[in-house]
Amino acid sequence: MNEKTKSTVKALIRVAVAMIIFVLAVVNYDRLKNIDVRALVEASSSTLVAVITIWGVYLTKSILFIIPASLIYISVGMAFPPLTASLISLVGIIIEVTVTYFLGLFLGGEYVNRQLEKTKAGKKILDMKLNDNFLALLPIRALPVFPIDFVSLFWGASKCSFHRYFFASVIGIMPRVVLFTILGDGIYDYIPIHLIVKIIICAIPVGAIIYLVRHFIKIRNS
Repeated sequence: MNEKTKSTVKALIRVAVAMIIFVLAVVNYDRLKNIDVRALVEASSSTLVAVITIWGVYLTKSILFIIPASLIYISVGMAFPPLTASLISLVGIIIEVTVTYFLGLFLGGEYVNRQLEKTKAGKKILDMKLNDNFLALLPIRALPVFPIDFVSLFWGASKCSFHRYFFASVIGIMPRVVLFTILGDGIYDYIPIHLIVKIIICAIPVGAIIYLVRHFIKIRNS
């Protein structure tokens, strides 16, 4: 298999993954954006099963970007004592930021950048030209203005240092998680998270088509 063929196969695999994410997001949008985490916990046969279920929700969020973060934090806070809830969410955040980083790394910089350019929050991230800057990522993670998974995709696609990204993410996000776990979700009243998520989902197939067209043009001209 020559280099052009390998490159084309990789491009097709990336597009296939992007389209699978798109289809799953569209089909499950209403169900996931209103997911009842507390009901899942109550239906679990044991505490261990309940905790694993919550981590499964975090994993789903890291791939499909639909589930509102505040919904998880608050539900976990209502289902468990504050300290236990915070520890459960800490592991969930670790799962989420790790999986989404490597998803961004897999999809590649061009694809992710095109998706970011389609939203205000994404454009702000690109305009900052953060490039592997721990101190720049820390406040972005601490503020609820920037969607967690959007930022994770960007850092992964940019091939930035994983350990810097990881520690900045966990340190920056956890105070917010603890706050929402204890105080509730009033801070999200002024942030159109659902609108941002819809824009991201609609941008996936458009980005995939543009990516393929540019890929084949590049091959033809090489």
